[in-house]
Amino acid sequence: MSGDYMSKPARAFLEQPAPEDLGPLSPETIEAYRKMAKDEFLPRAERAVQAHGVTVAEVEIGGVPCLEILPRGEPIGTVLYCYGGGYVTGSAREDLIVSAGLARHSGARVVAVQYRLAPEHPYPAAIDDGAAVYDVLSREATPFAIAGESAGGNMALALMQRAQANGLPMPVAAVLLSPWCDLTHGGDSLQANDGRDPTLDLAFVEAAARMYAADTPRDTPGISPLFGQFTPDFPPTLVTTGTRDLLMSPSIELTRRMRDAGIAVDLDVHDGLWHVFEFYDELPEAAASLTRCGAHLSRHMGG
Repeated sequence: MSGDYMSKPARAFLEQPAPEDLGPLSPETIEAYRKMAKDEFLPRAERAVQAHGVTVAEVEIGGVPCLEILPRGEPIGTVLYCYGGGYVTGSAREDLIVSAGLARHSGARVVAVQYRLAPEHPYPAAIDDGAAVYDVLSREATPFAIAGESAGGNMALALMQRAQANGLPMPVAAVLLSPWCDLTHGGDSLQANDGRDPTLDLAFVEAAARMYAADTPRDTPGISPLFGQFTPDFPPTLVTTGTRDLLMSPSIELTRRMRDAGIAVDLDVHDGLWHVFEFYDELPEAAASLTRCGAHLSRHMGG
């Protein structure tokens, strides 16, 4: 029987009606998509802040606006957090759903970069913003780790590859939730899970990739870090995905390439779950995954 390993809340989520159809993602409809995301996720973000007992402040680091999320007690270090949304939607505040949990479960200070979005600011604007924050934190914060979900997972990988190439300090640990690491959209799951993933479809990521990449080829490593260089000095990494995740195949391929490069990588594949299922606080699987992600960060940060 299908779904035997899933919680009742996860099964109930899959049975919900489809969200409002806003039409194809485009520069003309992007504001409607951004509003829909805010309406859905900001209330969840507020719940997360309360549930995890963190404090949140607006700060500026490297000239870039950020959110600083502090756990109870003395932080054990700093995690640079990169939010998702296809580089066209989302915000650091909406992603408190994840970053607040990481702060609590790791015991670390989390700095979430509020990078610029496409199509108004195509590649490399977002990566440049992230790199400005990375440069400061990697030099000043000890220990220093990195995390991101979806497009934020892309950014975390791109920032580490840039740092490695430029001789900057590498993080001591990384967490990547359903990383959007291949904007050419190779892999079986991009076809097999299109229509099975309740939160992401191929039409959206294709449109987002076009707006973000603009005139730059999508197999450029800065845009698709899957095709970039991995070296053994990359940190121990935890990757999470689900069997319904549209981006499951790239997550698996990323893990293989990192292991082939001598990097310690754990891959958590959750049966029946979808793209960044950790965003849905009604799921016990989301709480369990965020706890494990926080523990991974804490263990390697010396907590």
